[in-house]
Order: sequence, then structure tokens, then C-alpha cells
Amino acid sequence: MALASRKPAILITRDDHARLTKLADSYASRHPDLADELYTELDRARVVATQKPGSPFVRLGSRFRFTTDDGDDRTVTLVLPGEADIAAGKVSVMTPMGVALIGLSAGQSMKWTARDGAVHTLTVVGVEAGEEAVIDEMAGVGS
Repeated sequence: MALASRKPAILITRDDHARLTKLADSYASRHPDLADELYTELDRARVVATQKPGSPFVRLGSRFRFTTDDGDDRTVTLVLPGEADIAAGKVSVMTPMGVALIGLSAGQSMKWTARDGAVHTLTVVGVEAGEEAVIDEMAGVGS
């Protein structure tokens, strides 16, 4: 068995951690492999109270740009499954790619396995501040 490459450190807000744990629980019987991948990411993430302005990371509702090892360059928003619409640039967190993206910051890369078994590497180029961080910044919170 080949050694797995080291995964980057990731962050997740307390609220997203709770929401994603419930989501993984609901997927456990229907899609156990995907639920296990999400549980693994949730277990290794550093949980923070909120996303601080100036240090954005990919979270639910984040709009971000990433590149892939096959030359793809996209700007998308990470959403819950019911909001997913790939044509509108909305990627579900409950896809192999969505699970790989959660918690990453600009410059971080992550390998993920597509449903067809192909292994890809994606790199986050930039993350726009999440809605919560923008609201906090406007209110002067965290200054």
C-alpha cells in the first residue's frame, strides 16, 4: 500500500462543523464512503468560532477559485446538496470534490478521488470572505 500524501491543515467554523456532522450522519447509510470522507475531514479540522476577516477559508456559502491538475480553473460556491447547480457554479459539499475543498485556504492543495476512481489534485487560488465574516467586518467585530 502506498503512503498517503500529507493533507493540509484545515479550518472549519463551529456552526459548519455541527451542520456538516448532521449531514454526514444523514448520508451514512446511503453513501457510507462519502460520509466517512466527510467525517475524516471534520475530525482533522481545527474548529474555530467564526471566520475572521482577512483569513478566509472554504466553508459553506464561500465563493472561491481553484485550479486542478488537468488545467481546469473555476470559480464556484460550496453549497448544501439541495442548492447544488454545477451550471451555476454551485458545488455540493456532499461530492468527493466538495469534501476535499472544505476548510482549505488560498495556496493549499488537496487530492481527491472522483467517482470514476481517478485521483485529482486541486489547489485553491483565492477565497472571498464568507457572508458571516463580511457582516462581522461591517459591524466592527474582530477589530
